[in-house]
Amino acid sequence: MAGRAAPTARRTRLGTELRKMREHAGMTTTQAASLLGTSSGQLSNIEVARFGVSADRIRVMARIYSCTDPALTEALAEMTGDRKRGWWEEYREILPPRLLDLAEIEHYGTHLHAAHSMHVPGLLQTVDYAREIFRQAVPEMSPPEIEHRISFRVKRQTVLYRDDAVPYRAVIHEAALRMKFGGPNVTRAQLRHLVEMCDRPRVTIRVIPFDAGSYPGSGQSVYFVSGSVPALDTAQLDQSHGPVFIDSEAQLAQYRMLLERLEATALSPTESQNLIQDLGQSL
Repeated sequence: MAGRAAPTARRTRLGTELRKMREHAGMTTTQAASLLGTSSGQLSNIEVARFGVSADRIRVMARIYSCTDPALTEALAEMTGDRKRGWWEEYREILPPRLLDLAEIEHYGTHLHAAHSMHVPGLLQTVDYAREIFRQAVPEMSPPEIEHRISFRVKRQTVLYRDDAVPYRAVIHEAALRMKFGGPNVTRAQLRHLVEMCDRPRVTIRVIPFDAGSYPGSGQSVYFVSGSVPALDTAQLDQSHGPVFIDSEAQLAQYRMLLERLEATALSPTESQNLIQDLGQSL
């Protein structure tokens, strides 16, 4: 087994799910290691992603742990197969590791779902709009850091443009559309971009209008990345110190429900596109 000094988000999640599987079986690391023919130290290192693990070993572990979800077992086995360096690795010494984790998680996601109330979601931002967002960060970013962040964000957006584009749904409050980040010209260009994105086949944008009044989870920004099976979903929240990832089953269920209720509150995609267009023309 090869040691990993800096495990990626994908490897870390794999180890976490294997630990959950073992704990669900009611086994200690010592008990499980004995059945697997390894040491408790090696098993612990697998679970914290310091050591790699093969697909065949994962299937053996699932059998020993009496896992009754074959789809989850195969999804975990598939996570061992792709060992290529992702494009985000070129930013490893430049940007915070959690940002690289976010790019990796959404790269392998099967569906992306965002909800924002104060600004346009990152994957839908224009360069000028993103630059203004980063300029307002606290603590203040240096000009080179801002440009690195913009470059990174633009590369993240390729998940919406590649041949196997990931389906993307966004719920945006009207307040975010009226915020003039960078002034009228930048805002107008951003709204025009949103109108164009509405026409992309795998992109769905819905707006919660002011007329909707109160709505579930007001003020929250949520980014939900679906995995190949529901157990591998991830919710990401923005915090002042960086992205926070959530993978507990109970919390994931809450965020799924929240996003469903937000979509039910929002206008239809066509009505939303019309509203965005009207707001842009009014500037």
